Amino acid sequence: MASFIVGIAACASAPPAAPNQSGAAVSTIDPGTRGAVAGVGIESQDIVSMTDQMMRDMLATPTLAGRATPPRIILDAEYFVNESTQRINKNMITDRLRVNLNRASAGRMAFVSRENAAMIAQERELRREGVVDTGTTGMTRAQASGDFRLTGRITSLDSMQQSTGMVSRYNQITFEMLDTETGIIVWSGQYEFRREAADDVVYR
Repeated sequence: MASFIVGIAACASAPPAAPNQSGAAVSTIDPGTRGAVAGVGIESQDIVSMTDQMMRDMLATPTLAGRATPPRIILDAEYFVNESTQRINKNMITDRLRVNLNRASAGRMAFVSRENAAMIAQERELRREGVVDTGTTGMTRAQASGDFRLTGRITSLDSMQQSTGMVSRYNQITFEMLDTETGIIVWSGQYEFRREAADDVVYR
């Protein structure tokens, strides 16, 4: 009985558990600016900057934005290759470039969705089988082809100083628009930068 009372007393006298320490408050950061967590690789502000730069350059190219008949352009990540040491979702670059170009060109360019070709083929088949009507735009003999298609490459050159742990990376992102009939490069653009840091972050 005495040991039971002692046990109760010990429990009663135990100090209260320390409250959980709260983490950093959630904050919304402009994707066009450098945040608190940053490294030597491609980050959101680089994606914003490079796509804005390429968009302006394309809109100033007569072959792409100055034709009487708007050229058909395929702009996706299919032939946009990542050969750098960084893991990155290439769609973030090509999607932003395509969306902004489509809006800013105001009809001077027409964009063909090649990645949705299977879905378009299915819808065309339903129309021709009479399952659905022809819609408001009518029917065509075939899906639209592209006059030009985006290709590109992401590369990097890394170096590290063992004594200090300093990491340096030169990043180079190349964009090119090809004539899909001749293979001629009608436009090229490049975005590059170099960063150094003692402690790099992990990109996922």
